[in-house]
This record gives sequence, C-alpha cells and structure tokens, in this order.
Amino acid sequence: MPTTTTALAEPPPTTIPRTMRAIVKETAAPGLVLREVAVPSIGPNEVLLKIEAASICGTDLHIYNWNDWAQNRIKPPLIIGHECCGRVVARGSHVEGLAMGQRVAVETHVVCGVCHPCRTGNAHVCVATKIIGVDQPGCWAEYLRIPASNCWPLSDDIPSKIGTILEPYGNAVHTAFAGPIAARQVLVTGCGPIGLFSIAVARAAGAARVFATDVVDFKLDMARTMGADGVFRVDEPGVEEAIRKATGGEGVDCVLEMSGAPAGVNFGLKLLRMGGWIGLLGLPKKPFEIDVTRDIIFKGVTVHGIIGRRMYDTWYQGTALIADRGLDLSPVITHELPLDRFEEGFAAMTAGKAGKVILYP
Repeated sequence: MPTTTTALAEPPPTTIPRTMRAIVKETAAPGLVLREVAVPSIGPNEVLLKIEAASICGTDLHIYNWNDWAQNRIKPPLIIGHECCGRVVARGSHVEGLAMGQRVAVETHVVCGVCHPCRTGNAHVCVATKIIGVDQPGCWAEYLRIPASNCWPLSDDIPSKIGTILEPYGNAVHTAFAGPIAARQVLVTGCGPIGLFSIAVARAAGAARVFATDVVDFKLDMARTMGADGVFRVDEPGVEEAIRKATGGEGVDCVLEMSGAPAGVNFGLKLLRMGGWIGLLGLPKKPFEIDVTRDIIFKGVTVHGIIGRRMYDTWYQGTALIADRGLDLSPVITHELPLDRFEEGFAAMTAGKAGKVILYP
C-alpha cells in the first residue's frame, strides 16, 4: 500500500515554499478551481517533484463535468491531474537511484507490491491500485508527492511536453503490443490522443498498413499526420466495404479499440478477420451487447482487456520506440497553456478541437 505521509526525511532546499497553486475539485459539482494549498510532505520511500509540465486526459474531463463515473469515484476536495513530469527536489530517507534535480516522468498507478498480481509481474492490475488525481492528490500543482518507484528517469533530449504525455502514450504501446502487430493490417477505432499515439506505435512496430476511424474530421486529419494509411468517417456509408476491399476481403488482422463506443467495438469485431485479435482500451459508458457467438467464438478471436501500462515493460518499450525508432509524439500536442488557463484547455477538448493539452505550472 502507499506509504503513510510523514515529515520530510531529508531537509528540503530552502526554495521549496510552504504553499503552492493547485487545480482542485473542491465540491461535488461540475467545474474545478485554482487554489493555494499546502505543499505535501513525503514519506521515506517517496520523492517530492517540482512539476515542469502536466497534461489533460479524458478522465480529467469526466471529473470536470462531474459525470456518473466521477460522482461514484472522486471524493472532493482533491487535487486533480495524473499526467506529468518534473524534477526531484526532495527525497525520503529510503530512496535510492534518483538524484536531486533529476527529471522524471510519472507512472500514475500507485500499487501495493504485495498482492498476487504485483508478485506475478502484473502490477498494472494490482487489486489495491490508487491513481494520482483520482484516488489521491494529483499533479495539477506546483509540487507532487509520489513513490520513488513510480518515477521514470527522462533523458535530456526529451522535452517536458513530451515527458508529460509518456503515461497516455504508454497506454497505446500496451494496447498495440498486446498481440502480433508487425507486418499485420491494423484498424484503430477512435482517434483521440491515445488512438493517435497507437497509429504511430503500430507504424514504428512494423505494421503493414494502419487504418483509422472516427466521426470527427479534425481527428482524422491528425490520424493522417500520425501515419495512418487510410482514414474513414465511420458514420458515413460504405466504410466497412472500403476497408474490406483494402484488405483483400479478409478484414484486418488486429483492432486497437480506443473509442469506448459500443458501435466502435462492434464495428471493429465485424471487420476483424478469422483468428485475429482485438485490444480494448476505450471505456464504454455503460454495458452493451456483443454477439459473442458470431464475432468472437466462431471467428476464433482473441480479446485483450487493456488497463494502464505494464509496469515497467511498457515504459521500456515506449522509450525505445522514441529513442531508437524516432517516434514523434509532438504532432498530437495542440495546446500549451499556463496552469491558470486550464478552462481554455477543457473548452477545446469539449469542442473536439484538441489533441493533447499541456499545462505549465
């Protein structure tokens, strides 16, 4: 379980103030507010990060809008935000391997380390997972308290705006690597930021061709930029026939389902060839119907449920794609704003005119 908050085990530099600015879900209602709050203290296995950049996720939009999921999960008041990078400015007494001033990205799932999944190499499905900005204070602030084991060192050639999106990018890497993808024909359903990342990952991993679907032209234009061979508005007639024709009539080898829309899941399953596989990352708003007999059992389909990043296989894989394959995430970033202009970022996301929105404390 996460360590208990204690006094700083190592005296902090005098530059660390007592208070900081943070974006807070203050009450059980729509909206967020910018507040002055106390800088957190850390435990012996934790570090204090000075945040250099953070970014907005679809989960944050749910919290902002205060939808049913947020109402059942979030307990105000709470500092929001879980995608970030920063520098180590204080270390607990038991922390090793991280230097003062070191730049790191953050794995946002804080796990217990002792449950069955954790002890069998599956910490990404830890039964006691706590997510920063959801279950405990988050990173939309000037400072963040985090276990040292959740820090991923960043090289100097990775700018902060890229460091802060390595967490959602890792979701795309995890999904794309759930099954064989090299020399395969891939369909990405849903071109939000993680869907866009997955297009680039599939290309870097050697996919033969990558097709992408969405219902927003802005997102499909970005999909082309990220390397999709064919993009389709899934709400227009003839899309299924066009993709089948492009794949020789057999359908695609694998589907990376990022939309969470029931129609997107069923569309992907329908286009999946016999013996193919599908990775499900998008989160449906409620249960829905799938023809399991026709679209999964009789087709011999393999279904992978994806959550977060494999800790820490995915981080190694994702970093290697950037360093060794030259994978460029920057086209997905459409907005860069100071922390106090977070409302502009949410407005752009709500309008469907944003990729990743970066916030700078």
